[in-house]
Amino acid sequence: MRVDADDFARPCSCGREHQIAVKEILIEAGAVEKLEEEMSEGMLREYISPLVICDTNTYAATEELMEDIYDRCQVLVLDAEGLQADRHAIKIVENNMEEDIDLILAVGAGTIHDISRYIAHNYKVPFISVPTAASGDGFVTTVAAMTLDGVKKTVPSVAPICVYADTDIFSKAPKRLTAAGISDLMAKYICLADWKIANLVTGEYFCRETVKLEEKALKTVKSSIQDITEGEEDECEQLMYALILSGLAMQMIGNSRPASCAEHQVTHLWDMEVINGPLDALHGEKVSVAALLVLEEYKRIAAAITQGRCHAKPYENEDEELLKETFGKKGLLEEIRKENEPELLETISPQHLEKCLNGIEEIIDELPSEQTMFRLLEKAGCAKTVYDIGLDESAVLPSLRLAPYTRRRLSLLRISKMLDIRGE
Repeated sequence: MRVDADDFARPCSCGREHQIAVKEILIEAGAVEKLEEEMSEGMLREYISPLVICDTNTYAATEELMEDIYDRCQVLVLDAEGLQADRHAIKIVENNMEEDIDLILAVGAGTIHDISRYIAHNYKVPFISVPTAASGDGFVTTVAAMTLDGVKKTVPSVAPICVYADTDIFSKAPKRLTAAGISDLMAKYICLADWKIANLVTGEYFCRETVKLEEKALKTVKSSIQDITEGEEDECEQLMYALILSGLAMQMIGNSRPASCAEHQVTHLWDMEVINGPLDALHGEKVSVAALLVLEEYKRIAAAITQGRCHAKPYENEDEELLKETFGKKGLLEEIRKENEPELLETISPQHLEKCLNGIEEIIDELPSEQTMFRLLEKAGCAKTVYDIGLDESAVLPSLRLAPYTRRRLSLLRISKMLDIRGE
């Protein structure tokens, strides 16, 4: 399957002309053979000092199929145990890579890609994506999810110039990784609703064509979840295609707005380990659990609006002491304050928000029920409850209350701080 990125780079009804940096996307068996051909005699032959960044797991999974490519590159194998996209990993790469690298090949999944795109951006060299698992939608984005000084941040980086997703590699990835990819896509229900609500309440820029792209990705995966989990190659290609579509949506907008909001804010909070210890869970696993928690909260708000029990109130910062207690003990309070200045809610009048409540209710009503979402995730073998990722029920309320502060992006979870819900 070849995806023509030019199809997405065109004037749009939103008024913007979306830019796409990736030149070629190939999703098929034998894709790495095409990559080797391009490096030998095609458009990539001009690069004479390429660097492969992988980890011990992805190197083992690709060593045989990519032997010819590895022979012509410097290959840097990071220890997969505890690997994170953080300053420590960046320092290891910088200390071990050759000075004259002119191309980076990211051979791995989300963490390897975040490290690679961050390095590529800093050293102003292009990079190529070689996904080894359909575990997330970050392969073609222009941002990297990094943990910097204890705070999870999305930082500007670069998109790959090419993607070579070899079905012979990613379809054989552990089922847990594939389930994480499904989780990442199912969570789009939440972030798309948040984007629509932000547009309704504040007039924030909104692109319907990009939303359609994310919805197409969702539909693609929902229709073949069972076959994907059974490792059917054609369906695994469809999952990878859907993840690429989601990544292209982010590239079109220039940030992660189409693919990340409240559900990822909850995940980022857990990653910061201010209300919990280290979690032995994949990113996608945390995202699916967070998405279900947020969905339940949003349905609760929608029900209160329907019953006339929900009304807007003036914004007041009621979380200051909780922020000091939670983030202060880790020395992260000032970073969190900077991230949230100026406060988004201060621009919203309660009178205007009151008028938007019925529209918010309609957007939430379009989301699947909690039971439907649970069954979809269960069918795919995804994580569903806090217990699945090593948390317990006591983490739920502080997670929902604190999550909006991890990213200055408007969500209904943040707007709920201006909602007075009675009768509970």
